[in-house]
Amino acid sequence: MDLDLDIEAPWPPAADWADLAERAAEAVAEVAPELANQRLTASLLFTSDAEVHRLNREWRAKDKPTNVLSFPMLERDELLDLAPDGPPELLGDISLACETCTREAEEKGLSLEELAAHLIVHGLLHLAGLDHEISPEDATAMEALEIKALALMGIADPYGDANDATGA
Repeated sequence: MDLDLDIEAPWPPAADWADLAERAAEAVAEVAPELANQRLTASLLFTSDAEVHRLNREWRAKDKPTNVLSFPMLERDELLDLAPDGPPELLGDISLACETCTREAEEKGLSLEELAAHLIVHGLLHLAGLDHEISPEDATAMEALEIKALALMGIADPYGDANDATGA
């Protein structure tokens, strides 16, 4: 894998969160080649609702927890112009909230690992400068990349029956 992930995973050890994150990063790099640059690093925090609530309030002025937050450090044009050689570049940070993700997985009839994989892919695409909130066309394009990346991981289309519940 080219994208280097710094993973902090205090979630219950029911799954190998680091392995899941690495597989999600590999899959998303297949569908969004700009993320395959070996210079890129990103941090991924598997944390609590309380921590994500604090981050959401502080950085997005939204006083509630959400399932995933992403904090890009590069503009999309900077990412697309990034040469393959040079020093490491921080792509950004992603935080996932355990309690919200657990509840959403149960509501959707998914395993926590499946939902987390989707949210990691979703968050990485946000770090790449994609945004589903810009327009319906942007949402459709981002969802298509998510579906392709998740299919590479053997995970079904998360948009088959319901709307996206991501808060990133």
